[in-house]
Amino acid sequence: MKILAYTMAFSVLAAASKAEEEWVSIFDGETLKGWTNSNGGEVKEGGWLAKDGVLYRKAKGGDLYTAKEYADFEFRWEWKISSKGNSGVKYRVTKYGSTNLGPEYQVLDDAHPDGAKSKKRQASSLYDFLAPNDKKKLNPVGEWNSSRVVAKGKHLKHYLNGELVVEIVVGSDCWKEAHKQSKFKSKDNFAHNQSGRIFLQDHNDKVWYRKLEIKEIK
Repeated sequence: MKILAYTMAFSVLAAASKAEEEWVSIFDGETLKGWTNSNGGEVKEGGWLAKDGVLYRKAKGGDLYTAKEYADFEFRWEWKISSKGNSGVKYRVTKYGSTNLGPEYQVLDDAHPDGAKSKKRQASSLYDFLAPNDKKKLNPVGEWNSSRVVAKGKHLKHYLNGELVVEIVVGSDCWKEAHKQSKFKSKDNFAHNQSGRIFLQDHNDKVWYRKLEIKEIK
C-alpha cells in the first residue's frame, strides 16, 4: 500500500510539474524583447521601463504589443495601478480599419471616471461589454492584483485574484445584446477573429505589470 501511495503521489506531483512547465514567460524581467509597437517595430525608449522583473509605464510610450499572435490560450499576470489610473490588456487584437482592437480586460482604479460611468468599464470587466460579478475582489491602489484570461474558441473568461468574474461566449445572445450597447456596435465582427496579438494599453497613466505568462491551448 505504501508503494502504491508513493507512486500515486509521485504521479500527481509529476503531472502538476508538467502543467506548470507549459506556462511560458513573455516578459524576461529586464528588457522589452518580444514586444513591439502597434506596427511591429521597435518600442519607443523612455515610455515603458523594464527592471527588476517589473514592466512600468512611466511616460508616453504607446501601447505595447506581443510580437507573436495567440489563438486559444490562458494568460496570467500581476498588475497595480496609480490612483485613478487606467490601462488594460487587450487580446486577440486585429485590425479594424486603421485601429487595432480586441476584447479588453480592464485594468483600472475604479475611482477613475470610467469606473464611475459604468460597471462594464471597471477593473476586470470585459470592457464595455460585461461587468464583473459579485465575486470580484479588487485590491487597493498600490497593491498587486492577480489576473487571468482564458480564451478558448469563442469562450472568454476573466479572473481576478483567483475568482472567475466574467464569462461570455462570442456570438451568443448575451454577446449580441452587449455588442449593441457597446462603443464597438459599428464593428459588426468585433472579437469574432480567433487569434491575434496581446497588448498592454498606454492610457497616459502609471501602471505596473509583472509575471506575464501564457499557456497555449492546443
